[in-house]
Amino acid sequence: MSDTLPDKPPSLLSRAWDSDVAWSFRHSPVAIIAALVALLIVLSAVFAPWIAPHDPFNTATLSLRDGFSRPMQENAAGNTFLLGTDGQGRDILSTILYGARISLFVGFAAVIFSMILGIGLGLLAGFRGGWVDNLLMRIADVQLSFPSILIALLIFGVARGFLPPALRDQMAIWVLIVSIGLSDWVQYARVVRGATMVEKNKEYVQAARVIGVHPARIAFRHILPNVMGPVLVISTIGLALAIIAEATLSFLGVGVPPTQPSLGTLIRVGQQFLFSGEWWILFFPAMTLLALALSVNLLGDWLRDALNPRLR
Repeated sequence: MSDTLPDKPPSLLSRAWDSDVAWSFRHSPVAIIAALVALLIVLSAVFAPWIAPHDPFNTATLSLRDGFSRPMQENAAGNTFLLGTDGQGRDILSTILYGARISLFVGFAAVIFSMILGIGLGLLAGFRGGWVDNLLMRIADVQLSFPSILIALLIFGVARGFLPPALRDQMAIWVLIVSIGLSDWVQYARVVRGATMVEKNKEYVQAARVIGVHPARIAFRHILPNVMGPVLVISTIGLALAIIAEATLSFLGVGVPPTQPSLGTLIRVGQQFLFSGEWWILFFPAMTLLALALSVNLLGDWLRDALNPRLR
């Protein structure tokens, strides 16, 4: 009889490292660079209160003598700012870090909201079928006939109309999240509906029905885990689109209030000074938004290819 002990099963971390997705990530320079750029921006925004050189919203620390300071050049007051300042003397680097926090929060919250709504309605439409499916999909078709930014503008305007004037600025971010989320739920619902209609006819679902499992438990316990792959890909790309949508709405002046500027608000303010020579007020926030959206989009493209069994 052999005295050798059986091999220890691999840990969860080891299995994750040896998975197809991890292997694809390690062998994709574009995905690695995109992940590093996105991670750098996210961590910088999260830790903005600790790493920002100045607090751009503390009026006691602002000086008009620092206004329109050029990047990395000493101004008349003897101060030097890495990315320059705006007309109020606010450090551009600090405003970008704080503005990215709001843009990322709105983007993540809008994606989570649209995912929950779209997945729930997609499961309901695909699992129940019949008039429920027809009703939900006709609503989706009508919404798809309009650009999502127009849907968000409409929802934002209607929601603000129901709010008291004293609460509009306080609730602006949450209204923005709901507006973007309601304009993007359709893509999740359609993908989940199609996958659910395939999964519900498989043997394991039929067996669960035979033994009397509740339909809601079948939908969320058995079908949902098998349809989450495409949803994760859509959510990654949807995050970039949600950030761009927030920036677009803020650029149009219907997003977050000026007291809580996001990247879109900073770009809107910067374009007013573009032709007067203060190019840095627009350039650096725009480059940050471009780098963030592009890196997230590239990660979404990589994840789509990594989860596609036909490309393995």
